[in-house]
Amino acid sequence: MGYVSKRKTGRSWRLKERSMELWPELLSYLNTTDNPIRLETPLIQLARSENEVKMMENMVRERKDLELELIQKNDLKKLNPPCPINEFGGLISENDGRIDPIKLLFSLINALERDKIRTTNKKVRSLKRLSSKWLLFLDDNVIIEKDCIIICAAGGSTALLQQLGYSFPIEPVLGQVIRLSLESHNEEWSHWPAVLISNGINLIPQSKNKLLIGATIEPGFSPSKKYLQNMKEMHGQTAEWMKNATIETHWQGIRFKPSNEPAPLLKNIEHGLILNTAHYRNGILLAPACAEWVANELMNS
Repeated sequence: MGYVSKRKTGRSWRLKERSMELWPELLSYLNTTDNPIRLETPLIQLARSENEVKMMENMVRERKDLELELIQKNDLKKLNPPCPINEFGGLISENDGRIDPIKLLFSLINALERDKIRTTNKKVRSLKRLSSKWLLFLDDNVIIEKDCIIICAAGGSTALLQQLGYSFPIEPVLGQVIRLSLESHNEEWSHWPAVLISNGINLIPQSKNKLLIGATIEPGFSPSKKYLQNMKEMHGQTAEWMKNATIETHWQGIRFKPSNEPAPLLKNIEHGLILNTAHYRNGILLAPACAEWVANELMNS
């Protein structure tokens, strides 16, 4: 998740603000006894310079509604094990943090089943207009007819749109993530937040001596060992205890972003054809506001 600045007035920032308002309601709807899900808080973002400290001070002063607080360098010394090297302090938000993505996925699947939403795991090969209707041709040769379609297919969106004569260029950005296994005396995570952001890198404590670090920002589809090493070393600001940690698991994924405009792509292209894709690194965060936007477009069309 993430906090937002009043100075940022673009659409993507308004979507973030709206999503933060909607997430508690959505979590309440998705939460079940069998699969409890919650927002794990707080979130700490470390400043990288004196200028960034001033920006954070302005944010705390201007955005009292976000309940943000400055955290001083000396306060960071309470973290056990110590946080990455930092000379400037940072910002803490008790209303921000993370949601376990696996639990969220299962919660969404359960909600679809509970609400009797019809789903299919077949790929859409092509789309075709048919008067006021739309035809979806699936890869098992099944044809589905619908009044409206919403394209939310990340990298697969381009080919579907090109068939219809539209071009909204998007580009891949690869992200590598690692899970570190730490020495046993580093398992307390005393005073650590749910998420700590240092130099744009997320550090997420897990049970006992495990720590998630991610993600790199690499153009294209091919992972780079250099990017991975720089991330593990926190761009030269890693704590001593992290230097001795071993990489237990390593994986990567592709995030797509628009080539010529800010993410995401939200377009009501024509009657019955809506685009909601290329969310870049904020797919989970922006999900409630993007869904609300799509619902409003459907009701107004």
